[in-house]
Amino acid sequence: RRAYHFARKMHAKIKRRSGEPYITHPLAVAQILAELEMDIQTLCAGLLHDVVEDTKVTREDIEKMFSKEIADLVDGVTKLQKVAKDEFAINTLVDDDDEEPLEPHEEARKQRLQEQTKNAANMRKFFMFMAQDLRVIVVKLADRLHNMRTLSSMLEHKRLRIARETLQVYAPLSHRLGIGQIKWELEDLAFKYSEPEEFNRIANQVAQTRDERQGEVDEAISILKERLQAEGIPDAYVMGRPKHLWSIYQKMLKQELDFTDLFDLVAVRIIVHTKPQCYHALGIVSGIWTPMPGMYSDYIAQGKSNMYQSLHLKVIGPHLRPLEIQIRTWEMHRTAEFGVAAHWAYKEKGEGGKVTDQFEKKLNWLRQQIFDLQNEAKEPGEFLRGANDLFADQVFVFTPKGDIFDMPVGATPIDFAYRIHSNVGDRTVLAKVNSKIVPLGHELSNGDVVEVQTRTDAHPSRDWLSLAKTTHARSKIKAYFKKTNHGDNVELGRESLVREAERLGLDAHTLLKDENLRSVAEHFNVPSEDELLAAVGYGTISSSSVVHRLQPNPQLAPKGLVLGKGRADDSKLKVKTGDIDNVLIRRSRCCQPIPGDEVVGYVTRGRGITLHRKECPNIKQYEKDVVENQRLTPVEYTGGDNQVYSVSLIIDCSDRTGLLADVGNIFGEQKTFITAINTRSFADGTAKFEISAEVRDVEHLAKVFLSVRRLTDVLDIDRRMGGKGK
Repeated sequence: RRAYHFARKMHAKIKRRSGEPYITHPLAVAQILAELEMDIQTLCAGLLHDVVEDTKVTREDIEKMFSKEIADLVDGVTKLQKVAKDEFAINTLVDDDDEEPLEPHEEARKQRLQEQTKNAANMRKFFMFMAQDLRVIVVKLADRLHNMRTLSSMLEHKRLRIARETLQVYAPLSHRLGIGQIKWELEDLAFKYSEPEEFNRIANQVAQTRDERQGEVDEAISILKERLQAEGIPDAYVMGRPKHLWSIYQKMLKQELDFTDLFDLVAVRIIVHTKPQCYHALGIVSGIWTPMPGMYSDYIAQGKSNMYQSLHLKVIGPHLRPLEIQIRTWEMHRTAEFGVAAHWAYKEKGEGGKVTDQFEKKLNWLRQQIFDLQNEAKEPGEFLRGANDLFADQVFVFTPKGDIFDMPVGATPIDFAYRIHSNVGDRTVLAKVNSKIVPLGHELSNGDVVEVQTRTDAHPSRDWLSLAKTTHARSKIKAYFKKTNHGDNVELGRESLVREAERLGLDAHTLLKDENLRSVAEHFNVPSEDELLAAVGYGTISSSSVVHRLQPNPQLAPKGLVLGKGRADDSKLKVKTGDIDNVLIRRSRCCQPIPGDEVVGYVTRGRGITLHRKECPNIKQYEKDVVENQRLTPVEYTGGDNQVYSVSLIIDCSDRTGLLADVGNIFGEQKTFITAINTRSFADGTAKFEISAEVRDVEHLAKVFLSVRRLTDVLDIDRRMGGKGK
């Protein structure tokens, strides 16, 4: 209740695009979370999820008024909002005056690479938040669901972009987390706005045949209830479940069917109390109607990786038409609807340790997958393929001893071998599937019994990189060759460090002595100077970061970090101020406007005119004050020829070794001088860089922003608004 009243107060003056009071959105998000039976902390985060982003409230304010846990959740959602705002949108190429015009196919290739890099960086951030606290993602999914429910108020091009993004990212994410209640609605709403003609066509066809289908389903339900009662399951719950429009559309596409060829548009669900009753009910159903060959799946014995469990079968039902039937317990039903969200519902209610332990085990397994993916996939393309593995449909295969492994669809015996252990993968020589020898690139299917045979003197082949489908297996194969080519990598690393030192004008012979390399090896988490050189040679550590750590002069930084005197000079400002002449013009320290910004002049008392950006908080305050408002004057601001202007930037990032050097390299590539820098690391694994840099104009700054955002560890970059000052 306190969270609601606080959110309502903070959002009091804000309206949604539809014209409704803004509080209706966080209230609806909290309602969705309540329907998922999330814990109190998550409900509060749902109510407060926009206050830090949209008002002057800080994370510290939330912690003081509520709790650290709620503040952490709100902070996570706020950071995720920044990531999600436009990161999945297709990039627009930024022209570079120093580059030759690209051929059309080269330009398309460059654009695809930019999109891939940006999307990979975005997914990394999503996964980072998932690994920290999955509740952050659940709040984000609830936020997206309500936005999809109210998408009609958006402009058409935005509706299309958001709908496609929902199908590509958020619906698969909700599926991977097992939250069926959100998944199906996201899919149908996204279908409605991304392909409105197909959506309306299928919706109309479904509506026209609804009465006929409903009559058949009602008849089947009546027969089932009567038989279940007679066979000793009197309190079974039997219901009809219409198939969702998106799943109907996907089935038509995949099987190349017309709507008139579809008969199983409604499924019947039987919910009982115990697992033995599930199999008892299965026998009863099979005794009433003839099961269709090959149309039975036991997801109870081999549950899906998103914790889903049910028995699925298709029978020839009443009137000799196919009928799909699902059988599950109430606990399985809860998990199918809520997925990982059920973990907190169980925890909140304290329903014994067994269920909670089961969920915790699943959650830890998912977190470990995310962690492995973050560490093993270095390149954007490789990371996105790994992300697809995480969201892909699964097949379930067995070892000869009966252990179950879930693998992404398309996985091969090579993937299976490395899933067991990297040593098993490295020494694999032969694979058997269902007791038959198969090629190592054989595609595995549901229910396969897979056996791999090893030999101590065997080793991977480079051909395996094309046979392996999972990022995990490919990374282990690459790691093998990295290890076996250790000597070559050491030499390559030393050559790379020599080139970097010479480029910076340093004495490479003195700088790269073994004792110097040994002294910094621990900083890069490697045990010796040879391992440091090998890591540089293989490319996992940049040569610039090592040289930066080794250099004797702390003021000398890697390329781009030119610290010292700046070149910015406000005396060369080109400003038109209307009727005001012969007056001193200077830029404000609080918002540091640059050419291309929308600016306004403030006539100070005895110090001329100060230029401010229109969005500057000080200007907002002056506009509200009757006296101060009279001092504001319109100006035109174009800057001077070849002139640069100082700006203050803040970069939030996921902390890692060498990141500062990589940021410095980007500034250097953009011909941007850094005049001052301050860095801070935090206990949660993040860092903040406060940078003073010199840029020509807004366009120049935009190029810097775009390049910095491509770094996968960068969470956000923004211009800093200073404190009060005229």
